[in-house]
Amino acid sequence: MSGTTADSPYLNTKDLAALLKTTANAVNILRHRGQGPQGFRRGRNVLYRREVVDAWLAAQEAGDHLGQRAAA
Repeated sequence: MSGTTADSPYLNTKDLAALLKTTANAVNILRHRGQGPQGFRRGRNVLYRREVVDAWLAAQEAGDHLGQRAAA
């Protein structure tokens, strides 16, 4: 991870982008549109709680009906 340690309860934008296998700009766009996980500003940085990110990913997975049908 780039700016945070592996045992930190927070992810920064670059860390979240790496987790999602996308770019930091894509994460910023999701945040701007209100479609990404809830984060908060800490100075110039946006931080995301790991448990919030995990819950958001689980909700995304649960809402993917085509993906669930393909796995069945």
